[in-house]
Amino acid sequence: MELDLSRPILEKNDALAAENRARLAAAGVYVVDLMASPGAGKTSTILATIAALRDRYRIAVIEGDIASKVDAEKVKAHGIPAVQINTGGACHLESRMISRALDALPLDDLDLIIIENVGNLVCPTEFDLGENAKVMILSVPEGDDKPLKYPRIFAISQAVILNKYDTLSVFDFDERAFRSAVAKLNGAAPIFTIAATKGDGVDAWAEWLGARIEAAR
Repeated sequence: MELDLSRPILEKNDALAAENRARLAAAGVYVVDLMASPGAGKTSTILATIAALRDRYRIAVIEGDIASKVDAEKVKAHGIPAVQINTGGACHLESRMISRALDALPLDDLDLIIIENVGNLVCPTEFDLGENAKVMILSVPEGDDKPLKYPRIFAISQAVILNKYDTLSVFDFDERAFRSAVAKLNGAAPIFTIAATKGDGVDAWAEWLGARIEAAR
């Protein structure tokens, strides 16, 4: 007999995720869950996205980290509401954590919530949070072979962001091989090449996200 001990945990998580999704839909809030490894540039991508969209949408951020509140403070410094979730060692966010974070946000005054998941390419893929879309960020220095090593995170993402694109000439990154690998896993996911700290390429990503927000209304 084979026992899947994760099933009860995931079933409970999914039930609460459905409640989160219904609550957010009722408030008219679109939610994107950003997943990436540590150092890929999640926070810088969030700040660049805020800069591109803040004149059109009311935005808040939920920051997930094992410890500290550094990223939430960076977001708040830009005048954006932010809730910090410290998992205390867990390698991913769960729907119950998001539910509590939503209690601290003015949902009726928001259009978009960006979730920064814990830096990890494995665990976040298994947990529905109630989001509208999962988006994966990879940075050029991490290498073009990540779709081969971590296929699920690319397969479930509605879009893929290739960050630090301005360093392409410095690193041994085969962009053609990367795009081919992503297409085989998820041919529907667009790939946005950006340099978040410089703002390069962010407009195309922001327009895609904005179109998704409008379509969900």
